[in-house]
Amino acid sequence: MARVLAENKKAFFDYSPVETFEAGIVLNGYEVKSIKLGRANLQGSFVVIKDEEPYLLNASVPPYQPNNTPKNYHDRRTRKLLLNKSEIKQLIGKSAQKGLTLVPLRMYTKQGKIKIEIAIAKHKGKADKREVLKKRAAEKDIRRALKEN
Repeated sequence: MARVLAENKKAFFDYSPVETFEAGIVLNGYEVKSIKLGRANLQGSFVVIKDEEPYLLNASVPPYQPNNTPKNYHDRRTRKLLLNKSEIKQLIGKSAQKGLTLVPLRMYTKQGKIKIEIAIAKHKGKADKREVLKKRAAEKDIRRALKEN
């Protein structure tokens, strides 16, 4: 069973995923240790494709041991994602469509390796977000009513 290390909850609220992909991620050793401790943060991060290679931008991975981390380490550095060529071509084709973007959803371990789930997603409008909030409030009221009885 995969253990979720970081989740981009804001992405689920702001976007509706159309299709998801599992990608490997190029990391340094001290970044792996930090991520496995659950320190990674995907909020505000996004995926871009440069020269037919996907990259994760703006994902924060604080140093595992700040005193032993190299001086030039930047916690929000650009990290390369590892996908098959066919998957990359599919990402390029779909992300070129109007209204679709690439968003990281969660970071998890699978067979000892750190993987990241990225999605081709469509941005939700304000009305969609309000509808989600109303639905959550209604579910909360129902749970509260059932708990009281």
